[in-house]
Amino acid sequence: MTATVTVTGRSYDEITVGEVLPELAIPLTRTLIVSTAIATRDFQDVHHDPELARERGSKDVFMNILTSNGLAGRFVTDWAGPVATVRRVKIRLGAPNYPGDTMTMTGEVVSKENGLVEVKVVGANSLGNHLAGSVTVAYPAATEGKDA
Repeated sequence: MTATVTVTGRSYDEITVGEVLPELAIPLTRTLIVSTAIATRDFQDVHHDPELARERGSKDVFMNILTSNGLAGRFVTDWAGPVATVRRVKIRLGAPNYPGDTMTMTGEVVSKENGLVEVKVVGANSLGNHLAGSVTVAYPAATEGKDA
């Protein structure tokens, strides 16, 4: 018996500038915040110890920037598909991501040229924008002598 693999995502030719990505709601659990900080080897106490985070002026533990970068990249690659590879993630942080909230990712294609697609991304929670910036992905078949 052979397995059938379904590849999802967008081909380079299907993408248009101005295209809006489907929203992605990410529940901000304490486990997500703590485990991703540890997974990225960020042992700063503000990312895993609520008491010490409060002593340092925060209302609770909060997400680290490496996790925010990863979630921004994941948001775009989930839409783009497995053929696309991340070339650049460029974000600025704003409101903290605290446990018990939800971050909603939104995005829009802002450029498409020579196999590269740049997506403007925003991750917002109940306090405002947690992250804003762009993610650029590359489509290898589109860069091999093909004009955008």
